[in-house]
Amino acid sequence: MIPGEELLFCALGGSGEIGMNVNLYGCRGEWLMVDLGLTFADTQYPGIDLILPELEFIEQQQDRLAGIILTHGHEDHIGALPYLAEDLKVPLYATPFTAGLIASKLEEEGLTGHVPLHIIDREGEVELGPFKVRYVALAHSIPEGNGVCIDTPYGRIFHTGDWKIDETPVLGEPSSAETLQRIGDEGVLALVCDSTNVFQDQSSGSEAGVHVGLRSEVEKAKGRVLVTTFASNAARLKTIGEVALDTGRQVCVAGRSLDRILNVAQATGYLLDFPPRLSFEEAMRLPRSEVLIIATGGQGEPRAALGRIATGNHELKLAEGDTVIFSSKIIPGNEIAIGRIMNALSDLAVNIVTEKQAHVHVSGHPGRPELAAMYDWIRPEIIVPVHGEARHLAEQARFARAHGVPKAVVQKNGDVIRLAPGDPKKIDEIRVGRLVLDGDVILPADGATVTERRRISVGGLITVALPLDSKGRLAGTPHIRPFGVPVEEDRDDFVADATDSAKRAFDPSADEEKMREAVRLAVRRCATAWTGKKPIVEVMVLRVEMA
Repeated sequence: MIPGEELLFCALGGSGEIGMNVNLYGCRGEWLMVDLGLTFADTQYPGIDLILPELEFIEQQQDRLAGIILTHGHEDHIGALPYLAEDLKVPLYATPFTAGLIASKLEEEGLTGHVPLHIIDREGEVELGPFKVRYVALAHSIPEGNGVCIDTPYGRIFHTGDWKIDETPVLGEPSSAETLQRIGDEGVLALVCDSTNVFQDQSSGSEAGVHVGLRSEVEKAKGRVLVTTFASNAARLKTIGEVALDTGRQVCVAGRSLDRILNVAQATGYLLDFPPRLSFEEAMRLPRSEVLIIATGGQGEPRAALGRIATGNHELKLAEGDTVIFSSKIIPGNEIAIGRIMNALSDLAVNIVTEKQAHVHVSGHPGRPELAAMYDWIRPEIIVPVHGEARHLAEQARFARAHGVPKAVVQKNGDVIRLAPGDPKKIDEIRVGRLVLDGDVILPADGATVTERRRISVGGLITVALPLDSKGRLAGTPHIRPFGVPVEEDRDDFVADATDSAKRAFDPSADEEKMREAVRLAVRRCATAWTGKKPIVEVMVLRVEMA
């Protein structure tokens, strides 16, 4: 599909899910991309850590892609850039802090100089084909959160990115109500808006308020204190650093992503007063009451610093009487993983504090009062909810209509929406999907590798090696090895039975393909009879030279 004399919107990610945000705007033969993020894998993807968006639609017309605008530096908005941006062969645009994070990621992948990266001043502008883009500072949990005004021949879009209202921000100076009202006064066709906290009746609250709650908990603690938070929440890092200074504790940072955020923040003028960082060895030598550790892993990631500390596989150690503060919200889907780490900490007799026990976290996304304020300031003709699951998008559409926004579009990834001219409506649906980063290889999320891995994780794997002579006859006993098949104490008996099944199914007169299939089915039926499972069975032929 090529955009004509019209203004189109299409999400390739982030609509119908929280994470992996990728949005396209189309006008007069060109496309503009806003954000290119990733999401984190769950148990549906065994052995996989990162999920990337499938960009086939825009890759097939990359000569029409004018550029990629990045709203801010969270992984679900910039995380796919090191893996996908080079193939798109278009420039990236970001404000200084976000650009610093992107540059670091590109350097890690050996892409410095291969992907054009342009730094745009805060409140700066860039013109790309029929799109004139202006950055608009908004509060969020990372420096330089931005919305973007996108002016087109068919009207203005205000794309919020992630945002909240924070009248006492810890970092940066987000836009005032007056600035947003002026944008609304100039006329806005569509507000494309964050839906994450649409079910929250209260405002998200100010980051400054977290300082009091964190300080109170740290002051009460007798031993070592570990605070875990999102690495990219630089405002929270500033708060934690200040609390450490207030309570006479020295800071140790555990987690590569935390080091990266701190380094980029300080290189771009933020967190310059953050306390000096102790090494792990220095932290362990200090009296327990003088240490505050900041660690990644609050979402239950087993390989992150907190998970390794909880299981005793890290240089930093916790013990009875120490305190771990979860200064973050549980992301839906992570409850089991987080519970596992909390249980491991409990086994160490560590005190655990979460946002349910104390005011140690505020969200970076708008609750209903903040959404209502944005509608009043921007006064769009159309609301297009993004950044949420289906229920979040539908609820924001209802809420906005009830608050006076004339029109609403509830869309999902792959829906092509014509915003103008005329009433907004879905005019097409394109293929969208997911890719997985498996080690260093990018694969389709629904491809053979992941599908086989899922099947193996459910039923196990059995290999059957058939030794054949030059005439296609069995030259020895079939060799059978089960992997992950539940026959532990009866393994030898099962292998003997499966071997007999393979021998009975073997027919030297059949062609090789039919023979292998007959053996495969016979061994699988044997496994099903023993276990009730249907493992993958792989039959290999070994050619044996007879003396």
